[in-house]
Amino acid sequence: MDSNEMHGEEAEMHENAEDERVYSPDEVFEMPPAEEVAPAMAVAIGESPKKGRGWRIFFGIMFGLSVLMNLMLLIAIAAMSMFSFGGQGKDFDENTIAKGRSGNKIAVIKIEGIINNEMSAEFRKQIKRAREDRNVKAVIVRTVTPGGGVAASDQIHHEISKFRKETGKPVVAFMQTVAASGGYYTSVACDRIVAEPTVITGSIGVIMNHLVLKQLLEEKLGILPVTIKSGEKKDWPSPFSEMTDEQRVYLEEKLIGPAYSRFVKLVNDGRPKLNQEQVRALADGSIYGGPEAFENGLVDEVGYIETAIEAAKKLAGIKSAKVVEYTRQFNISSFFGAESKAAWKLDRDLLHKLTTPEVLYLWDGRN
Repeated sequence: MDSNEMHGEEAEMHENAEDERVYSPDEVFEMPPAEEVAPAMAVAIGESPKKGRGWRIFFGIMFGLSVLMNLMLLIAIAAMSMFSFGGQGKDFDENTIAKGRSGNKIAVIKIEGIINNEMSAEFRKQIKRAREDRNVKAVIVRTVTPGGGVAASDQIHHEISKFRKETGKPVVAFMQTVAASGGYYTSVACDRIVAEPTVITGSIGVIMNHLVLKQLLEEKLGILPVTIKSGEKKDWPSPFSEMTDEQRVYLEEKLIGPAYSRFVKLVNDGRPKLNQEQVRALADGSIYGGPEAFENGLVDEVGYIETAIEAAKKLAGIKSAKVVEYTRQFNISSFFGAESKAAWKLDRDLLHKLTTPEVLYLWDGRN
């Protein structure tokens, strides 16, 4: 046997011996050296971030696109708002409610809700818009209100009278649903009054409500109000004391009487077919339906919006007209809630408003 064969047999015997060898527990579970494990762990650990990085990139792109889209939307809203208010400075859009010649327009202005200072200011802006539009040949005041503040009602009456005097253009009052007290007060400033058959109108008069908190504060809450005043009449009427007969007469002379007399005078001026005695007979706070108001001379016609439009065209001397109604344009500040206010925020102003008597041209459904 040569040397090569001998070496082959020795190698085979060595391998068989390795296979038959029995390892001890220490040898079986012996950890490999750290320098051998570290590279493998580094590779394993390095694989996970590579997979997670893709998702992070994806979500990052989506977030960036979302921010970009919201930014573009904000810019678009701002641009729309600037376009609406820019240049001509017009605050109102025109909604067409009846088609006709665009060169002849009849503008419809709404008085809707309780008449207050905000409504008066809004009405002033709208009738100014009608005054500045040369195509407007007549105005219809669409009135749906139980009335409201004496001063605010008088301001609207003044704006209507001023428009008629300065432009020579007719104004028609169209009363719907409820057009009582202050609502009728503003209507008598118009050239003609049209009332729906089911309208509630009239209530010519003045009302003042007053809260007396004396018993509540003293007997229920144990609070004793203290008032220091410069004169006897300074706090009349006071929510902290019962009203005396002297105070009642004083308030009727100073507040109720003058406001009532002005109401009667303006109705008499606006209804030339009625004399002052007839107006006073109707001005006892009573309410009237459309037909009854017509019979008593408080309105000129009973009908609907078409009747008011025809009356406006006839007074303006035109046969065809485009009838438009003014509406507030989009306002970005109100969109983001900059103009929103807490309706019942309990503060000093609200408490003052609740406890201070207010003289009103208002039908409250009880008088």
